Amino acid sequence: MEQILHPKTNGGVCLIQMKGKVLTSWSLIWLVATVLFVAGGALNLSQRASGELAPTDGVLWAQKSDGIYAEKVLPGLAASRAGISPGDKLFTISLDGETFDEIVSPADVPMYLDAAGVGGSLTYYYQKSSYSFANNFYYADLKNIDTLPRWTSSIVLLTFVGIIWLGVGVFVLFKQGSRSPFILHFATICLTAFVFHVYRSLNLGQDFDLAVNLLDDIAFALFAPLFLHFCLRYPVRSEVFDEPRWKTYVLYLPASLIVLAVLFFSLAQLVPVDAFASGLRNFTANNKIFPILNQALLINFVAGISLGASVLLWRFLTSKQPLVRQRLKWAMWGTMASVVPILAVQIAKRFVYLPDDGITIVFTTLPLALIPLSFGHSVVRYRLMDVDVVVRRALVYAMTTIAIAMMIGAVALGLVFLAVGNNLSNTEITLRALIAIIAMAGIVMLSEPLKNFLQERAERFFYGKRYDLRNGLLDFGRTLSATTAMEPLLEGLIERLKQVLDVEKVAVFIEEEGSKVHYKLAKSAGLSEAYKIPADFRQMIRQKSAEKGIVRADEFDPQEEEHSASFGNGNGRKPVRKELHYFVPCVVRSKMVAVIGLGRGSDGSLLSSEDLEILRTVSGYIAVAIENSRLYQEQQEHTEELALLKEFNESIVESVNVGLLAVDENGRIIRCNSTFEEMIGLRREQAIGKLVEEIFDESFALNLSNILGKSKWHLTEIRNAYKLHTYDFSGRSLILNVAVAPLRSVSNAQTGAIIVFENVSSRVKLEETLQQSEKLSSIGLLAAGVAHEVNTPLTGVSSYTQMLLGMIPDTDPKHALLQKMQRQTDRATNIVGNLLNFSRTGSAIESAEIDINKLLDDTLQLLEPQLRKSNVKILKSYTNKPPKIYANAGKLQQVFTNLILNARDAMFDGGQITLETGVNEENEVCIEVSDTGEGIAPENLNKIFDPFFTTKGVGNGTGLGLAVSYGIVQEHEGSIEARSENGNGTTFRLVFPAANMQRQRRAVS
Repeated sequence: MEQILHPKTNGGVCLIQMKGKVLTSWSLIWLVATVLFVAGGALNLSQRASGELAPTDGVLWAQKSDGIYAEKVLPGLAASRAGISPGDKLFTISLDGETFDEIVSPADVPMYLDAAGVGGSLTYYYQKSSYSFANNFYYADLKNIDTLPRWTSSIVLLTFVGIIWLGVGVFVLFKQGSRSPFILHFATICLTAFVFHVYRSLNLGQDFDLAVNLLDDIAFALFAPLFLHFCLRYPVRSEVFDEPRWKTYVLYLPASLIVLAVLFFSLAQLVPVDAFASGLRNFTANNKIFPILNQALLINFVAGISLGASVLLWRFLTSKQPLVRQRLKWAMWGTMASVVPILAVQIAKRFVYLPDDGITIVFTTLPLALIPLSFGHSVVRYRLMDVDVVVRRALVYAMTTIAIAMMIGAVALGLVFLAVGNNLSNTEITLRALIAIIAMAGIVMLSEPLKNFLQERAERFFYGKRYDLRNGLLDFGRTLSATTAMEPLLEGLIERLKQVLDVEKVAVFIEEEGSKVHYKLAKSAGLSEAYKIPADFRQMIRQKSAEKGIVRADEFDPQEEEHSASFGNGNGRKPVRKELHYFVPCVVRSKMVAVIGLGRGSDGSLLSSEDLEILRTVSGYIAVAIENSRLYQEQQEHTEELALLKEFNESIVESVNVGLLAVDENGRIIRCNSTFEEMIGLRREQAIGKLVEEIFDESFALNLSNILGKSKWHLTEIRNAYKLHTYDFSGRSLILNVAVAPLRSVSNAQTGAIIVFENVSSRVKLEETLQQSEKLSSIGLLAAGVAHEVNTPLTGVSSYTQMLLGMIPDTDPKHALLQKMQRQTDRATNIVGNLLNFSRTGSAIESAEIDINKLLDDTLQLLEPQLRKSNVKILKSYTNKPPKIYANAGKLQQVFTNLILNARDAMFDGGQITLETGVNEENEVCIEVSDTGEGIAPENLNKIFDPFFTTKGVGNGTGLGLAVSYGIVQEHEGSIEARSENGNGTTFRLVFPAANMQRQRRAVS
């Protein structure tokens, strides 16, 4: 009792611990007491079922001021059969029908019944007070006296209610554990209610039956203060009864006094002293002690229940805590649902006659089972919000039942009216029966649509504006998978959950690989910043949600709370589950991809089972949507990575200074870079799709085919070729280094080849220029030495020849020979002079700004006589703006003279020499000298600038003209090149820096 009156949070020895639900030593005492009381109840029921019962006349006699009156008469028993009715006054009783003894107390009647025994006879002398005439005294012969009924509807139903009380108490105790608030107290109330509902005395007045009667009265007396005390503590302990303790003891004082009085007056009569026992019986009979005690028990019970209910009602009306109000609402609905039928029957009895039959007893007894069920559900704290759901569904089913009953009644009433007073034939009876059957079938078919309609109207009434949102939530869940972006998906999800469920705090946790807690807070609303995700978050959610698919915050064990306070990612900050009350795992393919956390309603209330069922249903769609979004996001990231990689590869391909061609296994171009476009002079879209042989000349294609060999484009190794000649689409000559490598896919399968073209034209030209310069330099040194060595004896020969010519007359035949010697000596002197001029190239020159067009005209003027004799036509194609360069006019004139004379010599039968000047894109001055002669053979084209190389006949050239011209052009920082095809003439192209460019270079230097 002390544990009930003042529970201690740490009191008791732990006996059983299962999932944090602890049973203490006080719980063991309660269990032992329960076993004993259940055994006693079972024995009492067994005694009632098979034991000997006391005889009864079936009348409840009551003591009044003027005598003993029949207050209640049970139908079918001896007194009722003898004609006694309620209100009759009893005077005497006779055992033999002759000697009558006066009855002074209702307690005297059982003594005569015991004397007569079951099946015996008694004679009552009584007065019919309801008769108004004077002679209203009668004798009633009670034949075949009965016993009380072993089982009545009231006894069976009260026993059933008592078992429910006990079952609820045991369930709550094992569900919550005795250390939880109110649990042991509530279990004690349930045990007390079980005793006074099940225990029934057989009116034997001795031994076990007396103990049953006393336990019944004691339990009935203690129930009221226990209930009142519970109401003062539940669901929030009243501060008034915390300290001092005497206030709590006062609650139990009236019941304790009544219990002591019952024990004293019941047990004192068993004292073996006859005088004391007889005097006490007379005292209790004369002073109506037991009726007074019964009245006190009833008053105590009504007062305790009324005060307790008033406390609950007052707390419900004044409490500001939604959870407290919700728990009280459960208890109030259960109490009201059980009390209202009893009050309705009692009030109805005041105005109309209601027989005490089975239906009345069911209406007044069976609803009492709602009290333990409602209080038990409230104490356990689960599904508290379902009180609204239960009420709504009960209302719908009640309305549906009433509507169907009215329709069935209407059909039955119609049949009665149609059948009464009419002589119907068999056909008419069959037809009307068929109509009734069809009507009943219609009613059955209408029942389900009617229920759905009423349920929809009820839900619209309860949910209001949120009804359409709730219905649309499932559709919203199904359409979530169409959203691929994670951020809009989570935004829409949180906003919809807030609207539909009327919650303020929503959070979505998404799985994060590599994290210590395995999850991250992806999106939240209303959640404080001071949060943390417990380290064992994933394990707890998986374990707790395995059975119900949803986890409540109050299902976490105390050990888990302590553990999570020390670990996680919040550095000791407030755990998320303190702010979020529900956690719904979102599982797809056995993988928990996300967890939805929700707080309580905006008014602090809990979610109903319907809300949780919607969450469970939608969680599957949410899991699929989040998983799809994550996969889409990963795919996007991979796509972006591939795009970056492709861009990087393309930038590399486009940045290299070599031409690249990718071809398939048939040699068809599938890819090329911009360097190749510029190199070959062909746009990319024109090249792609063509065969390699189609974009190169026949000679180059043949060389490339020789490189590939028989395997063609199915290569197994890299092939290389160097300095292959070809032409671009504008006809410009190219010298290329070529490398061909096999092109493989990711799976290492060959898909074609890649060709690398390196344009080495400038490099080859530079190499040739360097080689030519080195050759000229070497030959120049040799020529200078030879010229100096030869010049001295040649001068002597020339002098002596001239002296001899002066000494010999012209008529002398030797004079002609000396003239020939003089001519050959002059020729040799000219050759030596050319050698000296060749050796002097590269020496410092005096430059001035000259007009190329004018210099060419001056050169033509000097050569006009020679050109006129050779039948050569001169065509001039000068640029309009005279190009100017810094140069030595004499040396350049020597170059032009050499080129023009060489062109003349190449045209034996006459022809045309074209002189063209212009400025190219690099602002360089270009001069071209072209002829229509025989041209130069390809094998000799690279040798024409070599000293002493000539294509003229013997004695017609020294082979030094072009070599000297090459050296002069090099002195002027220019370039000279020859283009020729055998039989199609030759073109010499000279390129010099323009005068303005040379001025800039000199200014910089």
